[in-house]
Amino acid sequence: MLAYEEYEEGEEKPKFKPTAPKIPDGEKVDFDDIQKKRQNKDLIELQALIDAHFEHRKKEEEELIALKDRIEKRRSERAEQQRIRAEKDKERQARREEERLRKEEADAKKRADEDAKKKSALSSMGSQYSSYLQKADSKRGGKKQTEREKKKKILADRRKPLNIDHLNEDKLREKAKELWEWLYQLEAEKFEHIEKLKRQKYEVTTQRKRVEELSKYSKKGAAARRRKLPEAVKGDLPHPA
Repeated sequence: MLAYEEYEEGEEKPKFKPTAPKIPDGEKVDFDDIQKKRQNKDLIELQALIDAHFEHRKKEEEELIALKDRIEKRRSERAEQQRIRAEKDKERQARREEERLRKEEADAKKRADEDAKKKSALSSMGSQYSSYLQKADSKRGGKKQTEREKKKKILADRRKPLNIDHLNEDKLREKAKELWEWLYQLEAEKFEHIEKLKRQKYEVTTQRKRVEELSKYSKKGAAARRRKLPEAVKGDLPHPA
């Protein structure tokens, strides 16, 4: 057994030697044709891949163009909406401005009419007061010239020209207030004079009644005394009025 093993170890194992395939007898194999067919197949597959790639790219380009068209359409619609909105806002602003101008014009006309009415009323008031003063002066014509001139001077000092043509609304209000206070003062003075005249008239009337009463009693006393006197003495007394 050991000898056999030593023999196996000492003996070199045979190596595997591949053999070329045996070409069958008959027709010869055309390697060029095989290679050409293989190349044609590869070309066909490559062309199919290229066609599929370009078809896919064409679809992507069509989708991109459609997307661009939709975006452009939306942009145009949005621009049109903004244009319409801007026109409406512009028209609304124009109407508001027109309404504001119309209102300002109406207010200005109203203020001008009110100012004209106030000026006319103040002018009429001044002319009426001047006429009143002239009538008062004519009624007092029987008084002394010096006293009349003195009163004229006082009234002239009190009577001032209105001069209101250049005044605005606020100044006219102040002027009207001033004239009203002045008229109020004149009315107060007039009232005091009237009350004073009433008191004087009352006093005169009272004094006159007293005088009449005293005169009546005096007449009655004289008549009684006349009745008591003798007839000879009665003839010498004066007859009561």
